[in-house]
Amino acid sequence: MKRILVIAVPSMLFIALLFSFVSAEQPELPQESQAIQISQPAEIYFPNSDKERLADSIQAYFKKAIDQHQIVGAAVAIVKCDSIIYVDGYGKRNIALKDKINKETIFRIGSVSKGFAGILTGIHVEEGLINWEDKIVDYVPEFQMANKEQTKKVTLSHVLSHTAGLPYHSFTNLVEDGLPITTIASYFKKVLPIDQPGNIYSYQNAVFALSGKVIEQVTGQSLREVIQNRIFEPLQMTSASASYEALKKSDNVAQPHQRIRRGWRPTRINKKYYNNAIAAGGINASITDMGKWMKFLLGNNPEVMMPNTMRTVFSPKIQVGGRRQYYQKWPGYSKSSYGLGWRVHSFVDADTKEPSTIVHHGGSVNNYRSEIAIYPNEDLGICVLFNSQNKLAKDCIPTIYKMIQEIMTTQKDQLLKESLVLL
Repeated sequence: MKRILVIAVPSMLFIALLFSFVSAEQPELPQESQAIQISQPAEIYFPNSDKERLADSIQAYFKKAIDQHQIVGAAVAIVKCDSIIYVDGYGKRNIALKDKINKETIFRIGSVSKGFAGILTGIHVEEGLINWEDKIVDYVPEFQMANKEQTKKVTLSHVLSHTAGLPYHSFTNLVEDGLPITTIASYFKKVLPIDQPGNIYSYQNAVFALSGKVIEQVTGQSLREVIQNRIFEPLQMTSASASYEALKKSDNVAQPHQRIRRGWRPTRINKKYYNNAIAAGGINASITDMGKWMKFLLGNNPEVMMPNTMRTVFSPKIQVGGRRQYYQKWPGYSKSSYGLGWRVHSFVDADTKEPSTIVHHGGSVNNYRSEIAIYPNEDLGICVLFNSQNKLAKDCIPTIYKMIQEIMTTQKDQLLKESLVLL
């Protein structure tokens, strides 16, 4: 039977069929082992004809949003296995001008920067320079909480998972006012903790930014330099940066926009998060850069960081509850946790009842909006960047994911029909 398939079926089709047969015969691996897989060539899943169908669907989706004034512009990257299978931009960099967004246009990514901070910390843990359970006060002596014993308990892991025990968004206003992070660190003694470290999730920017200060202490370099040397350069993220000055030097930047009645007006790029909280929200990148970033997150650059360490970064540290979030409305949503700079969502398929996991984060800063999602078990990544605050951002990830699934389902059905004819 296999000899008949080899002779009669085109090579790409045969590879896809063979891969699906082999995969079906393998026992299911434990969930942790599935988190980072060895990538298969993307062409197995997405031949050029399917890429064209996907491009048509995505372009129609964003064209409609632009025509209806839901957004000013956007950029999208999709990674499958070892390849960026789709990357493009839509709309205008500045609504008052003719310049269009393309795949090299740079955006601010806001809190999607937190995922970089978690990975960067993991790189230094892997090298033995720091440990996840190191105490923050040992590196940032200015850090003080109302309770001295609690101050001594707060670790790097607590900071990266928003479990330091402080009230929601403590002193984010001071971060945005530009105060030095070491100065802000001393102010936490004025705030009553809401729980012991590690017991409760409470989202932070100021506390999270202390992770960057730890990296600076152990490397003797600025966080901006470390990110450049350890992430941007090895991954060839050529237009990515972590400074206001670098963004202003570029001649291909998406200008942020603010809603006015039924339209938009461009606003200024501000300096918030660049001087004191890069780890929490200070990275700039094009969608092409984000595609390279997602390839790495799918395990394609072990020379930068090993998959085992990435599994640690992506592992849930605390369950997230409380107020209703937009991702809780995504189809099949079950629950959420927070890892080390990443949200980890659990889903259950309505038809098959199969569980799945998405590693995700959203970002919002200076009227920019961003979304990134990694589907580890499917070797898939999706990132969308916007130069406006908008409602579309809340559903763009599941919408694009559905487009991909529909194309892959059609592809599988066609493969099955052709294989049955051959048999």
